[in-house]
Amino acid sequence: MGRTIRRAEKADLKAIMQVLEAAKKIMRNSGNMNQWINGYPSEEVVLNDMARGWGHVVVDDGRITAYFVFMESPEPTYSEIFGGEWLEDTLPYHVIHRMGSYPDVHGIFSSIIGWCKERDSNLRIDTHRDNHIMQHNILKHGFKYCGIIYLESGDERLAYQLQA
Repeated sequence: MGRTIRRAEKADLKAIMQVLEAAKKIMRNSGNMNQWINGYPSEEVVLNDMARGWGHVVVDDGRITAYFVFMESPEPTYSEIFGGEWLEDTLPYHVIHRMGSYPDVHGIFSSIIGWCKERDSNLRIDTHRDNHIMQHNILKHGFKYCGIIYLESGDERLAYQLQA
């Protein structure tokens, strides 16, 4: 059966929340204590992702092993960037958010980025300063660091862009 990526459905919610909890444990075990806290991302956030058509799951041999958001621009928090600039800031782009997976499943980041690149060559992503695993994967897959953006909450994120 192998690996597939598809839009998330309401019936996937329980499995998605389990994936996101596993991803939080990966973060905590690697020293990232301040990202995805206070119940975030909640079921409400994930259901909103689905309602907008943004939520996607990675399925390995029938088992949901990862979740991510793939959304069209504009991303409001990307309108201002500090300490740098976007590689290209006039064309439409897609954003990857809320990527999480189980620790025992490998190649998830590569699969997701490959799938996203098939749909748009202009991609943006951001991550927490303490999320060294994500930073490593982002740079390994050709993204360039562009600067700092701030979420609606005021929290800082490191921002990256990929242009194939």
